[in-house]
Amino acid sequence: MNTTSSPSSGAAPRPVPAILVGGFIAGLLDLTCAYISYGIHMPRGIARGLVGSIAFQGGNGYYVLGIALHFFIALSAAAVYYGATLKLKFLKEYPFVCGLFYGIAIFLVMNLIVLPLSAIHFKGPFTMRGLDQGLLVHMFLIGLPIAYSVRIFSRSR
Repeated sequence: MNTTSSPSSGAAPRPVPAILVGGFIAGLLDLTCAYISYGIHMPRGIARGLVGSIAFQGGNGYYVLGIALHFFIALSAAAVYYGATLKLKFLKEYPFVCGLFYGIAIFLVMNLIVLPLSAIHFKGPFTMRGLDQGLLVHMFLIGLPIAYSVRIFSRSR
């Protein structure tokens, strides 16, 4: 059996841990902040975006659906960031700045595309407090964990 490796082979990319860890941490931090801001029924509000107002009338399945959707979105955001780093190497080199800007991008996509197209149809108006809190949460609790997770799991071993 030949166990030699080529001189150019470095550490293999590890997309799964980068996406899972970054997405899970971002999802957990955002979920915690959302519970604090919106209360215990917040996952039903997320499910409402998919199934409509029945999410508040139905059973615990809608609660679980809301949490599952929340983590699906967080893991998808981590996967998109990881995919972008394959072509844009600076995203891994400068995770602080890039993570902050990625958090802003996620905030904009969620508020200007996802929510208006969901069953909620939310289009504003936005309060200044809501904008400040939403931007800060997305920048520091979503963008940064994803960017640093990708950087950490993309390093050479």
